[in-house]
Amino acid sequence: MMVKKLSYLQSSSTQNLPPLESGDRLTRYEFERRYHAMPHLKKAELIEGVVYLPSPLRFEPHARPHGHLITWLGIYEAFTPGVMMGDNPTVRLDLDNEPQPDAVLLIDAAAGGQSRLSNDGYIEGAPELIAEVAASSAAYDLYDKKTVYRRNGVQEYIVWQVLDQKIDWFVLQDGEYILQQPDATGIIQSKVFPGLWLAVESLLASDMARVLAVVQEGLHSSVHAAFVEELKQSLSDRQL
Repeated sequence: MMVKKLSYLQSSSTQNLPPLESGDRLTRYEFERRYHAMPHLKKAELIEGVVYLPSPLRFEPHARPHGHLITWLGIYEAFTPGVMMGDNPTVRLDLDNEPQPDAVLLIDAAAGGQSRLSNDGYIEGAPELIAEVAASSAAYDLYDKKTVYRRNGVQEYIVWQVLDQKIDWFVLQDGEYILQQPDATGIIQSKVFPGLWLAVESLLASDMARVLAVVQEGLHSSVHAAFVEELKQSLSDRQL
């Protein structure tokens, strides 16, 4: 009887919550309460205390590039024990920021990573790498979100600006994001995840065969092999 009464009270409390609206200024706690009360809502973000509700996603400007990023990062995860990839996870960065990035790549906390999974299953702290798909350079991904990610210590930040046919890859150095340039062969190599190599022009052209061939080269490199051993050693040390 008590359980039923408690359940009713919780349901009633949820029903009385106002819905999330773009532009709302909320605490992270209130943002989460309202988000949980809207199970039909698939994506909402809190950036600097302001709620953002993205528009429905079209196939070519977002869904397809998003899928290509996930494929690229997923291949790397599959061959790198101790590294985890996530698609659209909610990330509790700080009291005013709870983004839901298009993709994250992180080092398991058990292997020395800087973020962790909370008891209720959310990422807490900054993943080592975040990737976002943006329509253009005018999107908030390159402004408020970029500032938030830098301040919270996201080590690498990738923004694919689809309409501009451009990919920016930033690396955190001395508290500032430095834009990385492709090498002579058109490849950018991750500073945090050895062996994570990206053929930039091939990704922009949706040439996934080339993108995956290049990341496979990275996965067979000596730097990736050394990184895997380092992760294994970290996991072993923490289990002692």
